[in-house]
Amino acid sequence: MEKRESFNSKWGFILACIGSAVGMGNLWMFPTRVSLYGGGSFLIPYFIFVALIGSTGVIGEMCLGRGTRSGPIDAFGAACETRGRRKLGDALGFIPAAGSLAMAIGYTVVMGWILKYAIGAFTGATLAPADTDGFASAFGSMASAFGNNGWQLAALFFCILILMFGVGSGIENANKLMMPVFFILFVFLGIYVAFQPGAMQGYRYIFRIDPEILADPKTWIFALGQAFFSLSLAGSGTVVYGSYLKSDVDVVSSAKYVAFFDTAAALLAGLVIIPAVFSFGMAPNSGPGLLFITIPAVIRDIPLGRVFAIIFFLAVLFALSLIHISEPTRRS
Repeated sequence: MEKRESFNSKWGFILACIGSAVGMGNLWMFPTRVSLYGGGSFLIPYFIFVALIGSTGVIGEMCLGRGTRSGPIDAFGAACETRGRRKLGDALGFIPAAGSLAMAIGYTVVMGWILKYAIGAFTGATLAPADTDGFASAFGSMASAFGNNGWQLAALFFCILILMFGVGSGIENANKLMMPVFFILFVFLGIYVAFQPGAMQGYRYIFRIDPEILADPKTWIFALGQAFFSLSLAGSGTVVYGSYLKSDVDVVSSAKYVAFFDTAAALLAGLVIIPAVFSFGMAPNSGPGLLFITIPAVIRDIPLGRVFAIIFFLAVLFALSLIHISEPTRRS
């Protein structure tokens, strides 16, 4: 039997899983939902669900992948085969694989946006607008129909190029480099934003607790959905990554680190974006604008802003980590 490739180290696997989990759910959905559902009133159920899911579902998916050494179709098939229901398992495994494909189609658009902004950081185009209205106009033009098709194709080629290097040399090394850069950069941006006028109003907005909102079932439902999406659960990513995990790696410990750093990334994003929104006079629930309008506006005023813009958008490009969706879902 041909030897299956694996991650070279425990932390390589953890960083790859963090890269899979950290994405648009953290960078714009999390700040938006914190804004919409009462700040701290949303954070309380969110933390509870992250702890529950991280200590159960994430561990389960990692173990399922490692135990079967395959993606979701073969993994669910092998699990159901123990009860003589192989075809049922294959059908169940197809559901997360199909869901990942659907997400990949949507994320391809976002990856094209990110790549365009990353290249624009090199050329100066990303930071060229003079004010937030200029950034909003540039984003609106890019997000229009057929406004970014070439960049989407280029982003797909970029992911394929990483995949050609395999798990250890490609995915693992890319996340080992860009995930620490991502966290360091967001810590710096958080410190910078803290000293901007109006930032304190943003912090109060994040951590306020409204008992009425906390008691609303809708707050808990959206917190649960955010936790599932943020931890990349019920997709194919964690199962596939687990299939490349060495047998001597502590899965429970790995899952705890993934849940912790994913939550830290979401909080960092919120602590950067929401105070910046108040500082620049934008609506805190402005969705994609938080990433493509607010952050460039913040970075533009920083010394060596172009350098930070380059690092930021490259880090976000890796943080999306959709490359796991392109992994085969059948055992090779």
